[in-house]
Amino acid sequence: MKIKIELNPDMEDDDTSVTIHAKAVTSEVEQIYRQLQGISEHPDQIEGKKDNVSYYLSMNEILFFETEDKQVIAHTAKDAFTVDYKLYELENLLNNQFMRVSKSTILNLNQIYALTRSISNCKINFRDSYKTVYVSRHYYHNLNDRLNERRSS
Repeated sequence: MKIKIELNPDMEDDDTSVTIHAKAVTSEVEQIYRQLQGISEHPDQIEGKKDNVSYYLSMNEILFFETEDKQVIAHTAKDAFTVDYKLYELENLLNNQFMRVSKSTILNLNQIYALTRSISNCKINFRDSYKTVYVSRHYYHNLNDRLNERRSS
């Protein structure tokens, strides 16, 4: 496979495009296409609100999202912000570094520091934060599989 980048200083920023030239649609071409689609579909930031002020939060600093009193809250290490999404909308919007771990919680796999497993659930601790999340037994096996995949890649 040849990879070629053509730079044109006269182009506008929003004119950036990618063209794939191939003899046929192979699994490799499909994989490249899906990866490129994933880059454009997942935001780097999300708007969070607190005390009538909008903050633009990096997805990497978000520990988890949870529902609380019919609102979705984005938690960072030191603060919490409301977001204008439902959890199911976030599941479709977020990239694969996030995963639903209960009916009311989606967590950032990159922020997990420790797992404490008990008979009924699993407790997640985050680096540099007192906040914790509980993973229901129903979601634990998927979480464990995803963490193992990440470790082996």
